Amino acid sequence: MTETKSATDTPFDYDLFVIGAGSGGTRASRVAAAHGARVAVAEEYRVGGTCVIRGCVPKKLLIYGAHFAEDLKDAKRFGWQVPDDCAFSWPTLRDNVMEEVDRINGAYTTTLQNNHVDIIHQRAVVSGPNEVTLADGTTKTAAKILIAVGAHPLVPEFPGAEHGITSNEVFHLDDVPKRVLIAGAGYIANEFAGIFHQFGSHVTLVNRTDVILRGYDESIRDRLLQISMSKGIDFRFNAAFESIEKDSDGCLTVKMSGHEPIVVDLVMFATGRLPNTKGLGLDTAGVEMDAAGAVVVDEDNRSSCGSIFAVGDVTNRIQLTPVAIREGQAFADTFYGNKPTRVDYANVPAAVFSHPPMAGVGMTESQAREALGSVRVYSSDFRPMKNVLAGRNERSLYKMICDGETDRVVGIHMIGPDCPEILQSAAVAVKAGLTKADFDATVALHPTMAEELVLMK
Repeated sequence: MTETKSATDTPFDYDLFVIGAGSGGTRASRVAAAHGARVAVAEEYRVGGTCVIRGCVPKKLLIYGAHFAEDLKDAKRFGWQVPDDCAFSWPTLRDNVMEEVDRINGAYTTTLQNNHVDIIHQRAVVSGPNEVTLADGTTKTAAKILIAVGAHPLVPEFPGAEHGITSNEVFHLDDVPKRVLIAGAGYIANEFAGIFHQFGSHVTLVNRTDVILRGYDESIRDRLLQISMSKGIDFRFNAAFESIEKDSDGCLTVKMSGHEPIVVDLVMFATGRLPNTKGLGLDTAGVEMDAAGAVVVDEDNRSSCGSIFAVGDVTNRIQLTPVAIREGQAFADTFYGNKPTRVDYANVPAAVFSHPPMAGVGMTESQAREALGSVRVYSSDFRPMKNVLAGRNERSLYKMICDGETDRVVGIHMIGPDCPEILQSAAVAVKAGLTKADFDATVALHPTMAEELVLMK
């Protein structure tokens, strides 16, 4: 399906014009160029997109920093003399994290340049099936246009909402606030609840429903809720925002239906993300979008306009960086590398880098019972060795869901230290269709937490 042509064979400026240099856009640009295509990518902010600049990477570095709070407390039980006045410096961590973000941003840029991709540091909008218009008014044409503009945090509309921030701004705070209210109950909300709590903030998580982490395995998410509450994180369920008022001293008074007002120093919205398609000009080319503004695409990432494609969060399929990268790779290989490829969205692993972290792959128990009817569930509820010596009562929980007829493992879900690191290998087993008998036949690696995967009863 290779469609790359030389400059003399095509009337277009480029074979491929990519709008958005995030994870999906940079992968598609680099691979298409490596296959011989003439490629340009337009990015109005910074190369790297949400993951590198204001998402996965800086957030994970904050999580590493936050873990030291518990590690330093536990260290005394392991013989280390930790000063009682051991202090944390938010500006030091923040600045070091931003320095690392700058480094990765530079590495992404260099990689594109080394593959002869033209980087245009401007906003670009679609002005036709084969044309984009840049912020300076110039136009570029391309045989294909790839939309990879990602998504942005959703801020609910109610009086005073402008006093809150989102995950985009949280990395640039001057100080750690003493009192934080986080709106939402998804993975971003629970991750930052853990981060701020470890940094010493009093955290209140507010959700409009009565559950956290909808879509994750019920037993695992309930364990996180129990642990979070035991640590002192407050939860307000079935709460709808009415208003936020900013006092003269800068404090925020948050009013919610069915609950008493809360006075905090910071409100952070983690209430979902919407595709960045507003004002992108997609309607001029007849590109179909769904009710949320996501670009509707087929299995080859093609939109309703035959020359316009889309990958990543802007399609609102699975909003995860590795999925966007896989989609960008598949697009480039299919149309420029003579390697037709489609992304398999089954058994995509996911993690919540909470305190402690969660991870899962495949069907949850409820999903398996609905889809398969007959299932077997194996579990291990244990206290990690490190927690025992540290005097920490926090327990881990691992679950394995199997097809009751075939013994095939259809889901693995866990919560506990290092679960995301452990789950990546387990995801290979689920993807490969291994059975519970295959796990049972594997000798345990002792003493580890991962050995519970082959010991579950």
